[in-house]
Amino acid sequence: MYFYHVVSDRPKQVGQRFVLNEENPNGVYERVYAQLSVVEDIYKNPKKYEGTTFSHEVDVALRELALEKVRREKYPQYPSRMAALYVSQTYEEAVRWGEYFARIGRPTYCVAKIKANGNCYFGDAYKCFDGTASEEENLRLAEIYWQNGANEDDHEPITEVLVDGEIEIVEILKEINTNI
Repeated sequence: MYFYHVVSDRPKQVGQRFVLNEENPNGVYERVYAQLSVVEDIYKNPKKYEGTTFSHEVDVALRELALEKVRREKYPQYPSRMAALYVSQTYEEAVRWGEYFARIGRPTYCVAKIKANGNCYFGDAYKCFDGTASEEENLRLAEIYWQNGANEDDHEPITEVLVDGEIEIVEILKEINTNI
């Protein structure tokens, strides 16, 4: 399968091959597990965190850990968000993501065409959520994400594609080189 990917965080070159799977996780995994002790404390002591505004890193960890728990229990056929590459179906969509990443200050190198040989999940980024101190609420929202039904408010989906397995950088289509 061919897709388009915004290369961020670490540069990649044409011909580069790598594997993403549960034994070879992505950068999301590293960022989430760096917050694990905080998440565990939130769930053990929810009253302590009532009214707390969490940092972006903790929000993401609360969300991603709930998403992973639901995926493992109910949707194991889908790639893990912490062991997949986030890709786009079209070049134009990837360019928009690249512009967004650059705008929010993320190191953004280029848009590349990739070849993927693995599992694939077409999700809706609109269903991503900010984590809360309630594990039950996070799990409920994670279930909605993986069910991938229509949005309750009829909001147009924001397609995000997750692929895992063997991945190859086929071509660099647009250099961005921002925030590096």
